[in-house]
Amino acid sequence: MSQPVIGVIGGSGLYEVEGLNDIKEVTIETPFGAPSDAYITGELGGAKMVFLPRHGRGHRYLPSEVNYRANIYGMKKLGVEQIISVSAVGSMKEEIVPGHIVIPDQFFDRTQGKRASTFFGNGVVGHVQFADPICGGLADILVAAANEVGATVHKGGTYICIEGPNFSTRAESNIFRSWGVDIIGMTNIPESRLAREAEICYGTVALATDYDCWHEGHDDVTVEAVLAIIKQNVATARQIIKAAAAKIVAERQQRDCECITALQFAIMTDKNLISDETKQALEPLIGKYF
Repeated sequence: MSQPVIGVIGGSGLYEVEGLNDIKEVTIETPFGAPSDAYITGELGGAKMVFLPRHGRGHRYLPSEVNYRANIYGMKKLGVEQIISVSAVGSMKEEIVPGHIVIPDQFFDRTQGKRASTFFGNGVVGHVQFADPICGGLADILVAAANEVGATVHKGGTYICIEGPNFSTRAESNIFRSWGVDIIGMTNIPESRLAREAEICYGTVALATDYDCWHEGHDDVTVEAVLAIIKQNVATARQIIKAAAAKIVAERQQRDCECITALQFAIMTDKNLISDETKQALEPLIGKYF
């Protein structure tokens, strides 16, 4: 049975994965420009691991500046089948205490159209199913891994993605809470959408760092406060990644989720009308269907 290939996209505070063996740095060129950084490949717990810091090493890119298409395209070219997204978030629920972990199962998009959110276009029209944006099987593994390492983890919940880079106003925060969302962040859209188009399973390890600015009993969110909690959360995230990799290896089976056939009926364009240039650019994504 082939060795599983797991991608890890590190968010604020997570710029490397500890415990990797046989480490290599790989630079990928994509039709969509340069990824956030070089990819770091290695082995962890019997799995091949591909790591990428979402904001670049040294945290150089705003959420709106991240080249999400290039990042996911590069993961696909490197054979990644499952992506673990590690993301710092604000808590919108009393019971999600800063320091807790959330494995969400839904997203609500409040970005402002500044981010390229699809691989389609340039003569190809496609529409993927996205009702359940998180891979359920991968989410279950992440919850089990979090429990195994002793983290306080919340299974399920809605992640609202805002444009940023500024935090919410108090009015926005309270309105978002009235909508029933659980956590707030700035990066998992369009990342998760693109992973689905690339037929890669996607799951989020959301690290709650603050109560945004809605909680009257806590200070408003600041970078200083976020960084203090991140230091604690990142150590836990690294443990979760290691435990999840071991579980993926131990439970290794042929993936049977809907993620792996997301493009099967998604492309509307007559293949005879798609240019050779576009077919070549999208070959890692759509090649098996043409």
